[in-house]
Amino acid sequence: MTVTVSPVYLFDVQRGEAAAAELWDAVTERQLADWEAEWLPELFNAIQRLHRAGVERRLWPQSRQWNWRRKVQVLQGVLAHPGFSVVCENVTQGMMIVDTTTKRCRIESQKGQHLVYVEFVANAPWNRPELVSPPRFRGIGSVLIRAAIALSQEEEFKGRIGLHSLPQANSFYANTCGMTDLGVDPNYEGLRYFEMTPEQAEAFIAKGNQP
Repeated sequence: MTVTVSPVYLFDVQRGEAAAAELWDAVTERQLADWEAEWLPELFNAIQRLHRAGVERRLWPQSRQWNWRRKVQVLQGVLAHPGFSVVCENVTQGMMIVDTTTKRCRIESQKGQHLVYVEFVANAPWNRPELVSPPRFRGIGSVLIRAAIALSQEEEFKGRIGLHSLPQANSFYANTCGMTDLGVDPNYEGLRYFEMTPEQAEAFIAKGNQP
């Protein structure tokens, strides 16, 4: 597998400054090893803290049961499901898998057009403010969404992307990304469905790293 690595920047919350990072156009064994050795123990400890603090289970990380190794094994080698990852300080900080062929736009003005559908996207546990205060890095989600937009443009989909959002991420997609909220999808576990038009994609890219 040939992996293209591009320079990107995150925000180091603890230091209050930009941090140089890398965007990889793949989820490789390196990412899966980081998930097993770094993410899972941190996630387990965070859930233990929430449990001891009496936090309701519905407020626990909703992606906690995702098995990234299984997801990648199922989709590995399928060209229609490329992956992306963000690496900083030699550790994987975020991962994403997308679908470039099977989904179509639902927004009336774009209905039936091709888009890049974000299947799975996740932050390392230490970057999630609901688990760690303060989080280590900010900006991973925005870097990955920009990668999805760039892939959409490369595929001549004009930046159109779509996704079903876990409830804890609804505000990020609506407010930070500026996507259109098409409401709860009764056919997809009751999750809200969001889409980004070409105009919204241009606005998000133009905003850069601003919140």
